[in-house]
Amino acid sequence: MGLARRLGIGALALGLLVASETPALAGNGPAYKDSRRPVKVRVADLMSRMTLDDKLGQMMQAERLGVKSPADVTTGRLGSLLSGGSSQPTPNTPVTWADMYDGFQKAALATPLGIPLIYGVDAVHGHNGLYGATVFPHNIGLGATRDPRLVEKIGRATAEEVSGTGIDWDFAPCLCVARNDRWGRTYESFGEVPQLATEMTSIITGLQGKELDRPGSVMATAKHYVGDGGTTGGVNEGNTEISEQELRQIHLPPFKAAVQRGVGSVMISYSSWNSVKLHANSYLVNDVLKKELGFKGIVVSDYNGVDKINGKTGFTPEEVEASINAGIDMVMVPYDWQKFIDTLRTLVQEGRVPMSRIDDANKRILTKKFELGLFEHPLTDRRFLNTIGSEQHRDLARQAVRESQVLLKNDNHVLPLSKREKIFVAGKSADDIGNQSGGWTVGWQGTSGPVIPGTTILQGIKSTSSKVTYAKDGDGIDKSYDVAVAVVGETPYAEGKGDRPQGMGLDAADLATLQKLKDSGVPTVVVLVSGRPLDITAQLPDWAGLVESWLPGSEGKGVADVLFGDYNPTGKLPVTWMRSADQQPINVGDGKPALFPFGYGLHYSRHW
Repeated sequence: MGLARRLGIGALALGLLVASETPALAGNGPAYKDSRRPVKVRVADLMSRMTLDDKLGQMMQAERLGVKSPADVTTGRLGSLLSGGSSQPTPNTPVTWADMYDGFQKAALATPLGIPLIYGVDAVHGHNGLYGATVFPHNIGLGATRDPRLVEKIGRATAEEVSGTGIDWDFAPCLCVARNDRWGRTYESFGEVPQLATEMTSIITGLQGKELDRPGSVMATAKHYVGDGGTTGGVNEGNTEISEQELRQIHLPPFKAAVQRGVGSVMISYSSWNSVKLHANSYLVNDVLKKELGFKGIVVSDYNGVDKINGKTGFTPEEVEASINAGIDMVMVPYDWQKFIDTLRTLVQEGRVPMSRIDDANKRILTKKFELGLFEHPLTDRRFLNTIGSEQHRDLARQAVRESQVLLKNDNHVLPLSKREKIFVAGKSADDIGNQSGGWTVGWQGTSGPVIPGTTILQGIKSTSSKVTYAKDGDGIDKSYDVAVAVVGETPYAEGKGDRPQGMGLDAADLATLQKLKDSGVPTVVVLVSGRPLDITAQLPDWAGLVESWLPGSEGKGVADVLFGDYNPTGKLPVTWMRSADQQPINVGDGKPALFPFGYGLHYSRHW
């Protein structure tokens, strides 16, 4: 069924094609090439034909920029490639991506056994590395929707756009439970309680579909296993210093749910649990994930994750031995993959890594490749090119933006705005689609400015009302205006650079803009564009209204829909809002007084 649907042909035509072009399917060749055979049989047959070099190559995932040419894929027997957050082809178009993928895939098929490649990307809020793709709200906004069905639809839309460029593997979703908002990856979390992330594993079903080999399906990744949201001080790649009981109560449940949903891969966290790096933690990977939870898919390292075990640059034989024996099946080695292969080969020959561990890793990897249908349809299914940035997907993203907005303050019913009111809009993020999309948007750390096509919040407001004046810094406001809307907050960041160990307040530019609006005497509504709660207690009394917009992505009209009351806000806080940064970490149930509690969110009255 999968092959016929992929090719868009009838069963009779498929039979003729199989008989004429693929003798193996007619029983004349190796069992692994016979799609009628069970996957287990095909895996066993293929592995019986593989050399040690074939098997070691399958365990490597190189950055596309880390191979000199597609020929490296052939000679290295590479099992996988990835595009990191800032690794896009030039020009960055859907067809260029598809052509690139097909070029690498043909190189993989040129190996003696013709084992296809599996290619991964971080499509964490849509196919965000591709210019023109639909960019959905980041996970923290999706957590605010409390809508698992919507999130499943977003998974499906993302999978279609990813499939249109050939890619088979999405390094998403992030199932971290963010317990300290200083952490720069807080926005990649669905919220501070395990129940939210567990519910939102519905995105896995959307990404993978009913079967991995069906058109428009990609393999999902539950990351980062486990406890990365609970590090001391919210330090990225830090140390989660908690008991096993707390680790199991807070951080493990979403991964258990992901395994139950059949997630294809699990990515290991850079972080440590009680000073032991997860990449070397055999108990948590082999015993808990693989044995106790019954995970049968691919355990993949994070980017250069093995290199970070001892805290020094450059991986050592000891790090390679520890990580593979700890249960890592595929290793993300962006550039030094040949050295890694050579090192691992020596470890196997010396008996330090048993051959049974190499075979287990290959069994897991090859099983997913067969389940994805890569042996039957290795090249890009270009029918999905027309889904990229489609109106249907943008409408879905706009709905997600609407549902993610959280109304936190609404004095004197300043909201919803009236289309008859004279409105003054200010703030650095009002007309900045880069700011409203955040990190992981056509670049790892993201960038301010017009980085992607879409609709800014200002454009959404202007498309709704004709009585709008805009000045980024607030200059020109006077008492003739009925209301001011200030769109302020954070500029883009991703892991590492996003950590805020010091203050968590608004920056000087935002405070200056807000002061001008306050001095005018015009009631001010603040729309906060941020990846986490900010320290706003001192400024909040000056504002008539406050909407937490999170990082809404490419469809700013969804924000305007809520501001003008075309959609009554339904979003609920997925995290506890601190009164001051020194309360971090602050979470529901810890007894600390919050500015706004977990689950808080106002609605408009029925009549406005």
